[in-house]
Amino acid sequence: MKTALLLSGGMDSLCIAWWKRPDVAITIDYGQLPAQAEITAAEAVCGALDIEHHVIRVDCRALGSGDLTGAPADANAPASDWWPYRNQLLATLAAMKTISLGVTHLLLGTVRSDGSHKDGTPEFVGALNVLLSMQEGTMTVESPAIHLSTAQLVRLSGVPESQLAWAHSCHKANVACGDCRGCNKFFETMQELQSDVERLGQPAPAP
Repeated sequence: MKTALLLSGGMDSLCIAWWKRPDVAITIDYGQLPAQAEITAAEAVCGALDIEHHVIRVDCRALGSGDLTGAPADANAPASDWWPYRNQLLATLAAMKTISLGVTHLLLGTVRSDGSHKDGTPEFVGALNVLLSMQEGTMTVESPAIHLSTAQLVRLSGVPESQLAWAHSCHKANVACGDCRGCNKFFETMQELQSDVERLGQPAPAP
């Protein structure tokens, strides 16, 4: 079995890289504003873990919407960072590259909170797996953290805090803006993890 990870450089996919140690990682510049920072974060992770890294560049910004393009969100958008069919697009592009590398299992960095979008649900991942397997017959799509919160994934992955700081989660720019959904999720997760540290560091209550 040869595995590949769709590695955005964000917190979730970075943790899966540490947890699953895939043979190959694919990062895609599809026209999103923070593309270069995502690539830089992904390169750092792959360098630390000695993972073969490939970058795909396909400019789809004209087809995007919202924060990731720097344009107003589409009228149909359920959230400001919505990009129509994005996860389907990225998984397909990654599969197109990795099948030529002999990869049999493609890992996606989906976590439980992504279920707020249809393309972040177990049903979507299952349908995508069926579709890609039907088309070429050699690719299995999996989301190993889809039932975990991001904080749970961080704990499970064992990623060092210094390496977690590499993650780039901002949706709007190559330097974290501090006020988009991606930045807010990063800060909330770090606060939850810090609360764990503080709680574990407290002395046990008196009997």
